[in-house]
Amino acid sequence: MQDNLQVKMDEFLPLRDVVFNTLRQAILTGELKPGERLMEIHLADRLGVSRTPIREAIRKLELEGLVTMIPRRGAEVAQITEKSMIDVLEIRRALDALCVELACDRITDEEMERLKGACDDFENAVKTGDVKKIAQADVALHDILVQATGNQRLIQMVNNLSEQMYRYRFEYIKDFHQHERLVEEHRIIYESILNKDKETATQAAKMHIDNQEKAIIQQMRK
Repeated sequence: MQDNLQVKMDEFLPLRDVVFNTLRQAILTGELKPGERLMEIHLADRLGVSRTPIREAIRKLELEGLVTMIPRRGAEVAQITEKSMIDVLEIRRALDALCVELACDRITDEEMERLKGACDDFENAVKTGDVKKIAQADVALHDILVQATGNQRLIQMVNNLSEQMYRYRFEYIKDFHQHERLVEEHRIIYESILNKDKETATQAAKMHIDNQEKAIIQQMRK
């Protein structure tokens, strides 16, 4: 268990939701490692809460696929497997291509300006070398692209995948050798949408996901 794992209290959320969000974030960012056991007593002591919200959080995390129940061992952080990663990225590849295609037609001037700012923010985050900041800047950039579609069903579908996607993306972003490529890919996507070039935008969005898949598989097979 990492020493920096702690509950961030929120007066507007019930304790069980705060505990759930805390554990989920710890899994998504790798503070709780794949295969790490989630023992209720230990977590309750560590977070300063009773076992009840811990138990409820673990149950919800299992439903999200972030926790696995192992016979005679109990709960543990779900492994990042090639199959689960490929399943998620296959769907995200298709959705991202659709997002940028629709964005070429529908993005507003204000959203275009925000997208440019998000590309700059990502580049600046890369210079800090802070993996969490880089991941957050990456998510913020992609959120602008998704919102620019104006398609609420599509936005909902992408959001449903976002938690699992964040986990794989975080693994990818931890590889500092990929950072310059990410900056360049974001610039190409931005410029192609600015120029209403759907073909280049969709190709760039697909390549963006393909490169992530190759790099993560390479890491997993080391």
